[in-house]
Amino acid sequence: MTGDDQRAGADEHSNDDATDGDGLGTVHLVGSGPGDPELLTMKAARLIDEADVVLHDKLPGPEILEMIPVEKREDVGKRAGGEWTPQEYTNNRLVELAREGKDVVRLKGGDPFVFGRGGEEMEHLADNGIPFEVVPGITSAVAGAGAAGIPVTHRDHVSSVSFVTGHEDPTKDESAVDWDALAATGGTLVVLMGVGKLPLYTAELREAGLAGDTPVALIERATWPDMRVATGTLDTIVDVRDETDIEPPAITVIGEVAATRDRVKGFLQGGGADAIEAGADANPTSGGAGGDE
Repeated sequence: MTGDDQRAGADEHSNDDATDGDGLGTVHLVGSGPGDPELLTMKAARLIDEADVVLHDKLPGPEILEMIPVEKREDVGKRAGGEWTPQEYTNNRLVELAREGKDVVRLKGGDPFVFGRGGEEMEHLADNGIPFEVVPGITSAVAGAGAAGIPVTHRDHVSSVSFVTGHEDPTKDESAVDWDALAATGGTLVVLMGVGKLPLYTAELREAGLAGDTPVALIERATWPDMRVATGTLDTIVDVRDETDIEPPAITVIGEVAATRDRVKGFLQGGGADAIEAGADANPTSGGAGGDE
């Protein structure tokens, strides 16, 4: 068998599940960043523009979604406590569209592989013989904190950072997160999708020995036009969340660096509004949102 024959046989084998064996589209697993359209990568913006169909979740910012013509937009997102699209549907829809010859962008908030289920979609595409490309995005785990004036590492305070999901697979028998180990690291802890379970993991961290006065920040809708930030400590942050009505999408930053915002916000541009605590002195001249109010 010649080299050409071998390549033809391999192509036929890889496409034997497709509708007609030819003309497969490509799926691009694209990270949109934390929400500000200017934080899209140039490649992400080009692929969105060139795509036949864009399957998006709820996390790309509203300005990014408005850039996409309605006729090529499909919402396959999930909302905490609200409507949701089963992951199985999304996986199958990607394969279906690619087999129709469509160029597809699967648009995710942040980065596709940071708690974005991009790994599951990639494996499903490969299992079904669908060509795909991964386009990394700026993860909100870093960018969200940074936009609020909080560095996840700082030479004077901390040299390590851990990223944790606050929303694990509900079918698991037990959590895969070792809060005892995380409390012992002494580094920054960033929890994504963790607003609802904030009471649970703050209690776990205190029980594991993390000091109750450890600074904590909640950053809601990071880099979006309506971004808000609430700060407190491990002991107080649940009450702060409730009093300020912080809601998803938000990230939680736990560690000494979370106090940095208070020292810099008077000069911080685009750092989001302070979520004023109920009953607190809402003095608009006290630094506030760092230029956004």
